[in-house]
Amino acid sequence: MFIDFEGIDGSGKTTLSNLLAAKLKRLGYRVAHAREGGELQAPAARRIRELTRDSRLLEMSPRTEFFLNLARDAQQLDEVVAPALSRGEVCITDRYLYSQLALSGGGRGLPMDELRPACELASQGLWPDLVILVDVDPDLARLRKRLGKLQSKRVSDGDSRKGLVGAGLAVRVRESFLEMARKDPQRWIILENNDVPLRVLEQRLVDAVVARLEGREQQVQRIVPAPARPRNASPTTLENLEERFFQTLDTVEQREPALAVWMLSGIPGLAAHQKRLAFAERFPGLTARGMAGLADVPAMGLREVLADLAPAEVAFSLTGRMDSRAAMLRQRLYAQAPTEVLASLKNDGSTPAWALRERAMRDGRLADVLAGLAGQDCEESWLVREAGMQRKLFSEVASSLTSVPGARADALREVLLPHDRLAVLRSTLGLDTPVARGLREALAGKALKLVLRSLTGLDTEEAWTLRERGAPQTKEALDSVDGMDGTRAWKLRVDHLGRWPTTALSSLKGLPMGPHAQALIERVLAEQPDRLPVLRNAYAVAATARALAQQPARTVRVGTSPRMEA
Repeated sequence: MFIDFEGIDGSGKTTLSNLLAAKLKRLGYRVAHAREGGELQAPAARRIRELTRDSRLLEMSPRTEFFLNLARDAQQLDEVVAPALSRGEVCITDRYLYSQLALSGGGRGLPMDELRPACELASQGLWPDLVILVDVDPDLARLRKRLGKLQSKRVSDGDSRKGLVGAGLAVRVRESFLEMARKDPQRWIILENNDVPLRVLEQRLVDAVVARLEGREQQVQRIVPAPARPRNASPTTLENLEERFFQTLDTVEQREPALAVWMLSGIPGLAAHQKRLAFAERFPGLTARGMAGLADVPAMGLREVLADLAPAEVAFSLTGRMDSRAAMLRQRLYAQAPTEVLASLKNDGSTPAWALRERAMRDGRLADVLAGLAGQDCEESWLVREAGMQRKLFSEVASSLTSVPGARADALREVLLPHDRLAVLRSTLGLDTPVARGLREALAGKALKLVLRSLTGLDTEEAWTLRERGAPQTKEALDSVDGMDGTRAWKLRVDHLGRWPTTALSSLKGLPMGPHAQALIERVLAEQPDRLPVLRNAYAVAATARALAQQPARTVRVGTSPRMEA
C-alpha cells in the first residue's frame, strides 16, 4: 500500500508519518518511509529541495518552482517509492504530487488544469492508495513551527522562498488540500491536529490505516472531528476574557506544555506572571524568552532569577530595555551569552550600551556588534560598519542599518544590494527614503512578507497602497499597522477582519482600549470564541492596554515589543 501524508508546514505530518511507520513495523508490516526522520531518502531529491528553498533565488518563477518540485517527487518515486512497492512493502511519503498542486495551484495561483497533466507524467500513473491530510489551524501551525525552531535552537531571521510570500500562502494551500479531499473522499482521510493529544492522534491514525490494510471499510473521512461548542456555553466577552484564556491555557498545558508557555509570550499582568512562575523551573528558556517586551518589575525580577539557567534567552528578552537594571544584567550575562547580549542592544545608544560594544570589539566580536547596531546613526556606529565592510560582513552591515534614515545610510544600502537584497530590505523598517521605496517596488512580487513588514508605522500614501494591495493575499499587511490609530489603519483592520482575525487583533497591541478596539475584539470573540490564537491575541491586547493605562504617561512606549507570531 502507498500512503501519503499531506498538510501545511507545521501541521505535524512529518511527526505523525514517522510515528505511523514505527508503529506499523512493530505490528509486523514491512514499511519504507520515503522521508524517514524528516529527511528525503533520495540524495538527488534533497539537493533539489535545497534549491527550491533558497531565498536568494528571488527570480525563480512559480512555474520553475513547480517543475523542480515535480523533479524532486519523480526522483523519490523512482528511487524509493516504486522499489518499495515492488517489494510488497507499505510505502509512506511525507508530501507527494498533491503538494505541488496545492502549492503551485492553490498557493501561487497557477491554473490547476495546466498543472495536472504534468503531475500525471511525473507520477507514471502511480498515485497513493490512501492520503492522510493532517489539518490544522494555520495560526496554530505557525506557533508550533516557531516553537519547534526555538526548542531545537534553530532560531534565524531567514525565510524560505515560501516564507517570503507571507502567511497567506499557508491559508491558500490548506484550502486547496481540503478541496482535493472533498472531491475524493474514498482516497483521503482528514486528521485534525488542533486540540487532541499526540498519543490519541497516533492511535486513531493507526486504527484507520490498519483498517485499510486489512480491507475493512473506512466509515468516516474526518477521523478526529472538530469539537462542537456546548449549546449552553456563555459567550466570550472582554469581561470574561481573562478567565476563558487561562482556562484554555490549562487545557493546552495538559497536552502541549511547551506551547502553553509560549502562548504567554509578551503578556503583562499579575495573572500571566503567576503562570510564568509555575512554568519557570520546567521551561526556563521558553519562560525567559517569552518576557521580551515586558518592562514591569516582576518580569525583571524573574529575569534575574533565570539568568544562570537560561542566559541567552534572558539576554534576548532585554531587547528594547535601556534602564540601569537591564544594563547591569547585560554586564552579568555577557560572558555566558555575548551574541544575544549584543543583539539586545538594538536602538540603544546609551553609554552602557556603547561600553559593551567597545568591549566586544576588543574581544573580536564585530559581527555580533553589528547585529545589535540597529537604529544607531552616530559616528561610532559608522566606524563599526566600515570595519564590517572591510571584513565583507555584508549581511550583518545591512542588518545594522535597520531603521537608520538619511543619505549616508541609503548610499551604503545601494552598495550592499548586490550582496544581500533581503537584508537590505529588512533594514528599511519604518523608513520612507528613495532606496526604501525603490526596493519595495522591485521586491513586492518576490518578497511580499518582508516588503509589508518594512512598512511598520509608516503613514505615507505609498505605504497604504502597498498594504491595501497586499492585505487580500497575506496577513503581514495588518502586521504593519501595529499600534496605529488612524482612519486608514482601522479601515484596513475591519475590511480584512474575516480573513486575518488574529492579526487584526495583534495589531491593536499598544493602543488604549477605546470604543473601536473594544468593538473589534468583541466581534472576533463572538465569531470565534474558542479558537486558541484568537483568545491569546485578544487577551494580550487587553492585558497590554490595562498595563499601559496604569503607567505614568511619560513611560508609555508603543510598538517596541517583539511581535508574537500568531
